[in-house]
Amino acid sequence: MSASIRFLMCSPDHYDVDYVINPWMEGNIHKSSRDRAVDQWQGLYHIIKDRATVELIQPQQGVPDMVFTANAGLVLDKTVVLSRFFHKERQGEEPFFKEWFQQQGFLVHELPKDLPFEGAGDALFDREGRWLWAGYGFRSELDAHPYLAKWLDVEVLSLRLMDERFYHLDTCFCPLVDGYLMYYPPAFDAYSNRLIEMRVPAAKRIAVDERDAVNFACNAVNINRTVILNKASDSLRQRLEGLGFEVVETPLTEFLKAGGASKCLTLRVTEPLQPQLHSAARVESRTIRLEGHLLDSGLINRALDLVVEGGGSFQVMDFHLGEQRQSTSRAEIRVSAPSHEVMEDIMSQLIDMGAVARPQEECDNPLQTALMSGVAPDDFYVTTIYPTEVRVDGQWVRVQNQRMDGVIVVSQTPEGTIAECKLLRDVEKGDRIVTGVEGIRTVRKTDARESRNGEKEFSFMGAGVSSERRVELVVEQIAWELRQIRDRGGKVAVVAGPVVIHTGGAEHLSSLIREGYVQALLGGNAIAVHDIEQAMLGTSLGVDMKRGVSVKGGHRHHLKVINTIRRCGSIANAVEQGVLTSGVLYECVKHQVPFSLAGSIRDDGPLPDTQMDLIEAQRDYSRLIKGADMVLMLSTMLHSIGVGNMTPAGVKLVCVDINPAVVTKLSDRGSVESVGIVTDVGLFLSLLVQQLDKLTTPYHIAQNV
Repeated sequence: MSASIRFLMCSPDHYDVDYVINPWMEGNIHKSSRDRAVDQWQGLYHIIKDRATVELIQPQQGVPDMVFTANAGLVLDKTVVLSRFFHKERQGEEPFFKEWFQQQGFLVHELPKDLPFEGAGDALFDREGRWLWAGYGFRSELDAHPYLAKWLDVEVLSLRLMDERFYHLDTCFCPLVDGYLMYYPPAFDAYSNRLIEMRVPAAKRIAVDERDAVNFACNAVNINRTVILNKASDSLRQRLEGLGFEVVETPLTEFLKAGGASKCLTLRVTEPLQPQLHSAARVESRTIRLEGHLLDSGLINRALDLVVEGGGSFQVMDFHLGEQRQSTSRAEIRVSAPSHEVMEDIMSQLIDMGAVARPQEECDNPLQTALMSGVAPDDFYVTTIYPTEVRVDGQWVRVQNQRMDGVIVVSQTPEGTIAECKLLRDVEKGDRIVTGVEGIRTVRKTDARESRNGEKEFSFMGAGVSSERRVELVVEQIAWELRQIRDRGGKVAVVAGPVVIHTGGAEHLSSLIREGYVQALLGGNAIAVHDIEQAMLGTSLGVDMKRGVSVKGGHRHHLKVINTIRRCGSIANAVEQGVLTSGVLYECVKHQVPFSLAGSIRDDGPLPDTQMDLIEAQRDYSRLIKGADMVLMLSTMLHSIGVGNMTPAGVKLVCVDINPAVVTKLSDRGSVESVGIVTDVGLFLSLLVQQLDKLTTPYHIAQNV
C-alpha cells in the first residue's frame, strides 16, 4: 500500500440512471440495480484501499452522478480547478465538491460560469509529471485550457475528442507510469493523434481495439504498476503484463450504463508538483467579425460548424440582429484552436467566407521574400476565386488578376502599392509574398433577400446541379442572361469539348457565335479537328452525322482534315482560301471571335493552331476569359476545371455534362453564381438556341416591355 497516494470516492447511495446526457445512458433509464452497483463499487473501493488511501465525500440526493468523483475538479499539489459541468443535470454537484476541497485546505480556482470543464475526466497528467493532457469537444471547452496552464503552471496539450461514446478524455485515454500510454486512437482527430505520437514513443503507446474501448479498458486507475479496470481482453492483459504491469479486473457493468468505470469513480487528490513543470498552453485565440444576412443565409451556422469541424472552439462575443427586412446582421466570434497550425487552417477558411478581424485588431500582413524563382515561402497564402484585399502599411490594397490557387505578390510602384495574383511558377526571386492569414480579407457581396429567395425575374440559379426535368427552366434563365450580356456589350466565353460535335451541337454553337452571343472559344485540338471533319466530310469520328452510321474508312477522316489544314498553314488560312466553309471554327474566323486550342499528349497532328506548350496555353486561356461575364462549359472536364480555377468570383459559370461527377465538381468550386446541368450537350444547345429565338420574337418583346 502507498499511503502517499490518495483518492476521493463517493458511495453510490443515490446512484441511478435518471437522465440521458451521453450515449451509454440511452435505454438505461432506471435500469441500474442499486444493490449490484453498491457491490461493484465496494469491490473497487477495497481494491484501491489495499493499495492507497481512499477518502470519501458524502453522497447527496438529487445528484446521482456525484459517484463519478473524477469530474469534481483537477488537482495538482494543493491547488484544484473546480469543474464547470456542461449539463445542468450535473451542475448541482459543484457546491458540494467545492466545500469538500475548501475543508481540505485546497486553493480553489473557479472558471467563468459559461466555460465548461469537467475536471480529471477531461484532464490527465502524464504520470512522469511532464505535461497535462486535456480533452475537449463534448464536455470541456478548449478555452478552459489556458486557465489550467496559468493556474497550475503546467504545459497543456489539447486533444480533440471525436466519438460521442468517448465524451470524456478518461474514457479512452490512460497515462501509465514510466511514460506508457493506453488509449483508443479512433476517439481522436488526426491532429491529436499526431500530437500523441510526437510526445509518446511508439514502444510506449498501447493502442486498444474497439472491443476493449467499449468495455472502458482505458477508464482505468493506475497505482504504480497496477492497472485497475472493468475488463480487459486476453491480448490487452498479456501486453500490459508483458510490460511489467499487474492487471486487476473488477466488474463495473452497472456504472457502464451511465458511461463510467473505475477511473470515473475516483479522483486522485495527490498529484505531486513537479519542479520542471512550467505554464504553457498552445491554445491560440482570435476574434473575427462576420457581417451579412447571417441567419437566413445560414452563414453564421456554416462558420461555427467550420470552427468545430476544424478542431477549434468558439464563443459568440456579440451578435447584432438586423432590425429591418433588408438590414444586415453582425457577429463577433472568438475562435480558439489547439495550435497555430490548426488556427491558420481554420482562419483561412473563415476568410474565404468573408470573416474579417475587428478594426482594433487589424494588422499588416507579414510579407516574406521569395528566395528563389518559382518557389514561394512555406507559409504562403493560397488565393481563392473571391475578390481579396491585403493590408500593407496600414492600407487595404485590392488584389489584381484574382484567381484561385495562386499566391499574392506585393510590389511598390510610382503609382503606389500593387498586389496581384501570380502562379507559383511565375514567382520571381525577391518578390514580396503574402503569408499566413494576418491582414487578409475577402470581399463578399451581401445579396438582398429577394435575389437569394429567387423572387427576382430570371434570377440566376444558385450553385447546384440540375436534373433532366429542370433543363428547360434552366435553359430559359441562361438564354435570358445571354441576351442581357450581348445587348450591353458584355463577354461570354465558351469552353467546349469534341462531344459538342459528336452530339450534333455544332450547328447550334455555330449559330450562337454567328448571332454574337460568344466572344471567345476555348477547347482542345479535338473539338477543332472533329468540327472541321464534319464541315468538310460530314462525319465526326468517322460517323455520318445525318444518318448516324459509320462510314467505310471514316476512321481516317480526322487525319485527312488535319493534313488539309496543315497544308493551308492555319484554320484562318483555310477559311480565306475557301477550303473551310462552315462549322464552329469557320464562324469564329468569319466573326473575329478569338479561340485558343490547348494541346495534349494524345493529340493527332496536331492542327497548326493548337498550342502544344502547356504553360503558354494556360496563359492564352487566362487572357481570353479576362473580363468575361459568363463562361459556358460544354462537356469537357479537364478544360472546364482548368478554366474554373482561373475564373474569379462574379463570373457566372454554366457547366453542362452528361456525367454528374463533372458537373458537381465545377459547381462545388465555391461560387454561388454557378449552375450545373446534367444532360446531353447537344440537346442543351438546341434548347438554348430555340429559347434565344423566342426572345427575339415581337410577341416576347411586347410581353417584357
